[in-house]
Amino acid sequence: MKPGSVAVVGAAETTKMGVIPDLSVIGLHADAALNAMADAGLKPSDIDGVATAGVSPTELAWYLGIKPNYADGTSVGGCSFMLHVRHAAAAIAAGHAKTILVTHGESGKSRVGAGRFGASPSSLAGQFEMPYGPVGPPSMFTVPVLRYLKTRGYTQEDLAHVAVVQREWAAKNPRATFKDPITVDDVMNSRMIAYPFRILMCCLVTDGGGALILTSADRAKDFPQKPVYVLGTGESVETPLVSQMYDSNSSTAFRISGKAAFEEAGIRHADVDHLMIYDAFAHLPLYGLEDLGFVKPGEAAAFIREGNTRAGGKLPLNTNGGGLSYMHSGMYGMYALQESVRQMRGIAPAQVPGAKISVCQGVGGMFGAAGTVIFGNEAP
Repeated sequence: MKPGSVAVVGAAETTKMGVIPDLSVIGLHADAALNAMADAGLKPSDIDGVATAGVSPTELAWYLGIKPNYADGTSVGGCSFMLHVRHAAAAIAAGHAKTILVTHGESGKSRVGAGRFGASPSSLAGQFEMPYGPVGPPSMFTVPVLRYLKTRGYTQEDLAHVAVVQREWAAKNPRATFKDPITVDDVMNSRMIAYPFRILMCCLVTDGGGALILTSADRAKDFPQKPVYVLGTGESVETPLVSQMYDSNSSTAFRISGKAAFEEAGIRHADVDHLMIYDAFAHLPLYGLEDLGFVKPGEAAAFIREGNTRAGGKLPLNTNGGGLSYMHSGMYGMYALQESVRQMRGIAPAQVPGAKISVCQGVGGMFGAAGTVIFGNEAP
């Protein structure tokens, strides 16, 4: 894909956010989709491509009355939507579709129409990890994180600093779930979940969703909203078993996807004005800063402690409040993409002044997959 040849022309989240007991999973997808269509001035008959995870693109297209030329059901966890953006951009560039809708919706809190938890007993995780007792992400992420903290010389307090800064950003966002300020002491005194994670280092559990609409750049200026251009993308997968990462101190998938996106966009790290790193748990921004190459291994904790990711810092990070304080219905990647788009449109609640390039990094599963999308507010 030529950098900037595809643009986001519609973007919206669900009408309500947080606790939505009156909508099922497919209802959340539809609500977000219709909001994104309204944002772009489109109707279902204008859409000729669909991409989604959590539900089938077959179900989504039929539910909305869309008859697509293109359908993508890639599902690799929370970064699925980064991959959908990448695939949609390639499909539009290849002429397979003109206007592609990407949707997300999850009833993470209310569980209306939601699937069951847990890995299948016949899966690799079911055979080789579940028998040893890990129950969900809080206890599974501890496997690499404990080694990472030891190797890097990081502490629990370093994880706490991530949560504190995220909350500072959330306080600026009217739609954030939690806005009250917290301190490192507050985080360190919050309830232990699975060492080293205390509850304020863990993601929210909410209901919600979002949707994006992409089209070719030569059509983008015909839409009512400011186009946000896709400059570069990358994707990778690593392992279904968190205990079998190639290196517990680094995400191979992060490094591969990030490198591909930067090379395609033709930018340097110094060109980046805004950064989103999927933060289901407080360790992920540390990994992301290092694996994407913004800092050297072992420098991420100090980079955050010194205020570089805060408002007014050199690299504003997770400006919506992140999965720790804004929203996290399960697959958080869509919310990160939405914030990158808002920043590039210049309409974010905590807008970074003059931001022109945003990097959005997602993770799927327990470091099992990664997707990177680089956005710009100007066509190259």
